[in-house]
Amino acid sequence: MRYFNSNGVSIAYIDVPPHEGQGDPILLIHGFASSHAVNWVNPLWVKTLTREGYRVIAFDNRGHGESEKLYDPDAYHSYRMAEDGVRLLDHLGIERADVMGYSMGARITAHMALASPERMRSAMLGGLGIHLIDGVGLPLGIADAMEARSLDELTDPMQRMFRAFAEQNGSDLKALAACIRGSRQALTKEEVASITLPTLVSVGTNDDVAGSGPELVKLLPNATGLDIPGRDHNLAVGDKVHKQGVLEFLARRP
Repeated sequence: MRYFNSNGVSIAYIDVPPHEGQGDPILLIHGFASSHAVNWVNPLWVKTLTREGYRVIAFDNRGHGESEKLYDPDAYHSYRMAEDGVRLLDHLGIERADVMGYSMGARITAHMALASPERMRSAMLGGLGIHLIDGVGLPLGIADAMEARSLDELTDPMQRMFRAFAEQNGSDLKALAACIRGSRQALTKEEVASITLPTLVSVGTNDDVAGSGPELVKLLPNATGLDIPGRDHNLAVGDKVHKQGVLEFLARRP
């Protein structure tokens, strides 16, 4: 792991060169309660992309993985988290990159596309559809789940799933509760319509968290949709259809 200072916050990241030559950079932004390793290394995204000639940069979002833990919800505003990505590109001297996010990472990617489109070659939104507009992320009850004394106290299936996932990853539960409370920013239809970057929207057909992918695609002026058959929110991440769709999208974007 490497580290850099993002306006006073220590952010952990990896920078993996392509197997051969100097490839186009792609920045990967993981989802809630995950990490660069869980979201991108373990499902073989880093291996897949570097094998295809891309330079892969992936970081742990603030409050996650090996990055600094913060406990003020205001520290997790989606634009602030997007700024961490831009500052990482600055730190590495990268002018523009393709940016791919999953779930909360896709929400961050969309905010980055609004705030700093000149730094992006394309945007890939995985595990997030129309809930970018008509939803504000995971239910607030997930924050309560992080603060419960134990998993045994929880009966709601989604609360139990995210608490178990967070514990499995050795997460700081208080930091995750602050993140849920602070990163609840939706975009308007007008804001989404102003994103003109080549965009890929990838959602599992059994995903009950993301909202409709095709509905979001209709609002984006330069978007392609990708259905990931038979996959829910968790299993769609590393699916082979997802990987192939991303590689094909990258191959044809300007």
